[in-house]
Amino acid sequence: MVEDGGEEEAEGESGEVPAAPLQQQRCNGFLPGKEEAGGGQRAAPEAEEMLAAGGERREARLETRLSRRRLAVLAVFSCYSLVNAFQWIQYSILSNVFAGFYGVSFTQIDWLSMVYMVAYVPLILPATWLLDARGLRLTALLGSGLNALGAWLKCGSLAPQRYPLTLAAQAVCAVAQVFILGLPSRIASVWFGPTEVSTACAVAVLGNQLGTAIGFLLPPVLVPNTPNDIDLMAHNISIMFYGTAIVSTLLFFLAGVVFEEKPKYPPSHSQAVLQTKPPEDYSYKQSIINLFRNIPFILLLISYGIMTGAFYSVSTLLNQMIVTHYEGEEVNAGRIGLTLVVAGMVGSIICGLWLDYTKTYKQTTLIVYILSFIGLLVFTFTLDLGYLIVVFVTGGVLGFFMTGYLPLGFEFAVEITYPESEGTSSGLLNASAQIFGIIFTLVQGKLTTDYSPRAGNIFLCAWIFVGIILTALIKSDLRRHNVNSGIMNLDVKAVPVDSPVEPESTTLKIQSAL
Repeated sequence: MVEDGGEEEAEGESGEVPAAPLQQQRCNGFLPGKEEAGGGQRAAPEAEEMLAAGGERREARLETRLSRRRLAVLAVFSCYSLVNAFQWIQYSILSNVFAGFYGVSFTQIDWLSMVYMVAYVPLILPATWLLDARGLRLTALLGSGLNALGAWLKCGSLAPQRYPLTLAAQAVCAVAQVFILGLPSRIASVWFGPTEVSTACAVAVLGNQLGTAIGFLLPPVLVPNTPNDIDLMAHNISIMFYGTAIVSTLLFFLAGVVFEEKPKYPPSHSQAVLQTKPPEDYSYKQSIINLFRNIPFILLLISYGIMTGAFYSVSTLLNQMIVTHYEGEEVNAGRIGLTLVVAGMVGSIICGLWLDYTKTYKQTTLIVYILSFIGLLVFTFTLDLGYLIVVFVTGGVLGFFMTGYLPLGFEFAVEITYPESEGTSSGLLNASAQIFGIIFTLVQGKLTTDYSPRAGNIFLCAWIFVGIILTALIKSDLRRHNVNSGIMNLDVKAVPVDSPVEPESTTLKIQSAL
């Protein structure tokens, strides 16, 4: 597909896909009808029926086009996701500064980061239901609006005795995150074509990673440690808080202007197939049940949680790890965090482009997982050598693979769970990441404080090794890719959802006319 700037919807090469009847196209997440009663033997008669009436059905076709608005939607989302991630890490990278300013312990400062993880777990199911029931636009406005509200509340916490207020403000930002983290794969699928969907997802995740990178770099510069001058410290913190509030408010208004529910025409055949289904036939409960019966997805759910939770833990405790071995190097700790995340941004884009080109989801995910394990081992045993340049290099290598893994997990999940909602599968992945992130941060923080950073990092290495084994066990079934390639399952319901490979007897393969 290519774009033509002459119209709101690009007049590029438009594909067409048969508008298959509802009875033949029952998919996961849609209410099972009578056709399911026959179990796995039902698909073949339906396939024969479709062939018998094939000529008539091929008359009804759905056109696919790319919308120019998709780039604006992606850009605005990436920007307000960036601000949300910045607010997540801005306390942790200055843990010693804020602990002194508010007169609280390091553990209480760690909770300003962990509140993001705690809020996500109970709210993710209501948030994904809202995304499915009310749509993309409302979810985007909630995420950007709450992000701005939390930023303004922080502006009222600029006094040493106001730690509870800054915690409450961070909790509001944490709720905003629930409406943000699950959107990259949904935006990519709804707005982008099959040859750019993985790259679009990587760019959407990139915004969040860039926010983390800026959160590592900017706060140590804006708020230097001035323990003998609390008024100056409060002034410096106010510059950071008010600047964040103004930017997040502007992005909220931009989201209101740019975001639409979906483009006029579906961008891919897989989206066109889904849009033929009446909304009243969709069951959110059934979709959740199907996902938890999908064994490959459960394996991915755990392995994604381990990897991303480890990244959250390393990011939260990076300042403590660095200043333990390099006293007074708060600014360089931020720069090392920046290096880690920027390298990961590069890794995300490269992985996204690679997936769009090769569609080798499992192989790429497994290789990146193994290299992340090696990177963490090297980082662990070189951290105390006394050379900051070595930490910069090993942190960059670790970040390239660890954060580069994030969009891989999203896209792999969408492939093996299609046609389930992208928001639901992404939301569950993020919930797993938050649960593991809380556990890992608490345990690694305790090991780092009581023993050494090496003990905490070895703990993470052991868990990532478990994640490698789980990833190797995932059986790859690229359902969305098959639909976009013209290989269409006529009755996904006829196949048990925990079956990684569909029996030939229950599937009819039809090449769509392009």
